[in-house]
Amino acid sequence: MTTPAEVTIATLGSHSALQILKGAHDEGFRTLAIANKETERLYRSFKFIDETIVLEKYSDFPQMVDELKKRKVIIVPHGSFVAYLSAEEHKRMDVPYFGNKAVLDWEASRELQRDWLTRANITMPRQFKSGAEIDRPVIVKLYGAQGGKGYMFIRNPGDFERRTAHLKEAYTIQEYIIGVPLYIHYFYSPLDDTLEIMSMDRRYETNVDSLGRIPAAAQEGMDVSPSYVVVGNSAVSLRESMLAEALRMGDDVIRISKELCGPKGLFGAFCIETIITPDMQFYVMEISARIVAGTNLFIDGSPYSYLNYSEPMSTGRRIARELKNALQTNNLHKVLDDTGVLWKENSVPQELRS
Repeated sequence: MTTPAEVTIATLGSHSALQILKGAHDEGFRTLAIANKETERLYRSFKFIDETIVLEKYSDFPQMVDELKKRKVIIVPHGSFVAYLSAEEHKRMDVPYFGNKAVLDWEASRELQRDWLTRANITMPRQFKSGAEIDRPVIVKLYGAQGGKGYMFIRNPGDFERRTAHLKEAYTIQEYIIGVPLYIHYFYSPLDDTLEIMSMDRRYETNVDSLGRIPAAAQEGMDVSPSYVVVGNSAVSLRESMLAEALRMGDDVIRISKELCGPKGLFGAFCIETIITPDMQFYVMEISARIVAGTNLFIDGSPYSYLNYSEPMSTGRRIARELKNALQTNNLHKVLDDTGVLWKENSVPQELRS
């Protein structure tokens, strides 16, 4: 039987790579960071990373797929894969890949994502088809994983026409909900059909968080537009009476994903991004179908993961634990995308081939 020590967990050197690779190391896997010239020194400085390969730029990653296929490598994707590689490049990548690539289309399209979440009986903000329909404050969101870059707070149709005239990218117009932003990090295991709440965070966004500390009267005359670029995260513990609804939302997202994205559906790490209003109503902004950077707060675990494990358990380590459990039970095919070629025929026991 193949052991974790014979397998390498690899990921791009960005986003949540340190957490992913530290978790893989702690679970007994070899680790590989695929860095660029700017980040090479950073990833070589950590002893839990066994090897660092350098690319000119992250978008060159597809060029090294053939090299990775010669090794017992499993790719663990994160937000930078979404940012630097197209969905089609993802789908062509036939290295063993943790996760279901069929989910990518549903995550990338705001329309498909809204359909998914609506079917899961999740409350979402109103969405507007055009600027002319705007009758309340809205936020204009660009497609893709850009950490809030380019998001705009819009007050009315005139404001919309003036500030979006330059946009060439696809975007969506969403009602601006006033409340507390809360990002809930989940992990779903297809091995034992269990959903776990791993942790939660809030995000610090510039310069909108700074503007929030300036009285409204003092802002008059300031020529500053709110910016929603994420620069950091802070830990949050949810009121316990609200945990049942948080878990229900995750359960229903998984249930519907199995109807939309093939029998495997969404599995592994994901995040539901919410706003909680004063009446304690969850409004869901969107879903990230992968590990999110907010989990980096919890490399040593969170209060929620401690309740389940009584040991340090980051989301990155939980991914590695799932891969190790799959290896040990001859179920690796259950936690990898179906497009992957599981190493060479003579390098892995027959029972691990799918």
